[in-house]
Amino acid sequence: MVGMRDQVHRKARGAFFTPTAISRYLADWAIQSATDTVLEPSCGEASFLLAAARKLESLPDRPLFAFNQLHGVEIHRESANAAQALLAADGYSAEIEVCDFFEYSSNERYSAVIGNPPFVRYQNFSGAARTRSLEAALAQGVRLSGLASSWAAFVVKAAYHVAVDGRLALVLPAELLSVGYAAEVRRFLLSRFSRVRLIMFEERVFPEVLEEVVLLLAEGSGGAQCFEVYHTKDAQSLQAVELAAWTRHIPGKDEKWTPALLAHSAFATYRDLATTLFEEMSLWGGAYLGAVTGNNSFFSLTADQAGELGLVETDLVRISPPGSRHMRGLALTEAAWRQLARNGGRCYLLRPQSDPSPAARRYFEKGERDGVASTYKCRVRSPWWRVPLVTTPDLFLTYMNHDRPRLVTNSVRAHILNSVYGIRLREGRRSIGRDLLPVASLNSVTLLGAEIVGRAYGGGLLKMEPREADKLPLPSLAKVQEVERELRNVKPQLAQALRQGNLAAAVGKVDAILLAEVPEADLKALRMAREMLFERRRARGKSGEGRRSS
Repeated sequence: MVGMRDQVHRKARGAFFTPTAISRYLADWAIQSATDTVLEPSCGEASFLLAAARKLESLPDRPLFAFNQLHGVEIHRESANAAQALLAADGYSAEIEVCDFFEYSSNERYSAVIGNPPFVRYQNFSGAARTRSLEAALAQGVRLSGLASSWAAFVVKAAYHVAVDGRLALVLPAELLSVGYAAEVRRFLLSRFSRVRLIMFEERVFPEVLEEVVLLLAEGSGGAQCFEVYHTKDAQSLQAVELAAWTRHIPGKDEKWTPALLAHSAFATYRDLATTLFEEMSLWGGAYLGAVTGNNSFFSLTADQAGELGLVETDLVRISPPGSRHMRGLALTEAAWRQLARNGGRCYLLRPQSDPSPAARRYFEKGERDGVASTYKCRVRSPWWRVPLVTTPDLFLTYMNHDRPRLVTNSVRAHILNSVYGIRLREGRRSIGRDLLPVASLNSVTLLGAEIVGRAYGGGLLKMEPREADKLPLPSLAKVQEVERELRNVKPQLAQALRQGNLAAAVGKVDAILLAEVPEADLKALRMAREMLFERRRARGKSGEGRRSS
């Protein structure tokens, strides 16, 4: 029995024991003949080596069990010794090398590479260990970002050791499908193997952690045009997989694999609506980042601060205060902006339109004494205190969210800082878009689309880069024009629902207008799909480090 101290150490390195049903299934799938050679990287307690040994022994016409058929790599000698003991207890043996898998120098190619990579998030995966992992991935032509967790490079390194006609079978975090840093891994898998399949679970199969997992089954060489997915209930239901119908997904260039998490019928409904009644946000107007001051606490000021400093009107520009907590309604109105200012919001940007006033010059001299002028963003512009403004947006778009991205009309014509995106609507769409796009965006298709095009970020937040935001599905111009009167009439009810924090009520009212012809069962499937992705994201935010095993 593993003691509490051992459990703590295993968690620290991302280690959790793999259920027998999973290790057995992956070994059975990956091993094709009695003479196959098998590698379990990071073999821990030999879960996969034991399953492989039993599979090899069960095959007909097999020769005498060969010592050199089973191979393992384990960074901890204690764990390697334990693995050998477990194998010996069942009458098997293996060659286990004690080293960091990223320093495993063998050029051997194996018929089957199977296992459960360590899963340590980038915050805890640093120093020499991170450097070795990135170098190992780069050696295979895969350049991973600094945000990559440990499993990403592990997949690339493991694939290197798979024979041309061999198979790779791994337990991986479900974030393979969605996170930005895994894009290079997704591309690599489709270019390296001739067939890539994923098994997803409806229930968690690692009870110790919140992280969801998928099983990766990759084989052959030469590249694949698609990946295939099968959803099953739990580890015990894996025996039925061979009889299952797999769903094919053909990802677009640089497209995430998130849709594979959804039920096929829900995604089919989403895709149909997204290409008929909806269009990408870029057709309404592109997203752009707000102004970068270099020091918000110096340049963004409250009304009281501006008064105390003696600044004049020509020194100041009205802004939406830093952050996005105040972006809760459908519009930032003049009255709402004035209320923010009265409540101490940083509603002014110190940005003289021509020559600074004497009061502004005194404040800038203080900034020089305090080192503000020497910060990077300030010292690379001339004069250092003139913040480069961006175009005043028609709409604000929040890009770092707990629940959903929020489109808000810029009724007050305020400038923006880099805590929100701006949307400048295209000619011919500006008037109706300013009035109604924030209303029309409160629908089930856009909410689901945000989860699909965005990415889970630290703490379970949903983040969208500008290029991702441009792909957000919004009701088409034609559809908005068709239901313009109904959308205008429902605005007061939506504003009240949002003030009360009742997003579901607001979405229900807009769905009844925009998606009136969609069957209720399909609408329910869309909402459930969005809720599933939302809960996955929240769970990821709570999961901390993660898991791994043998």
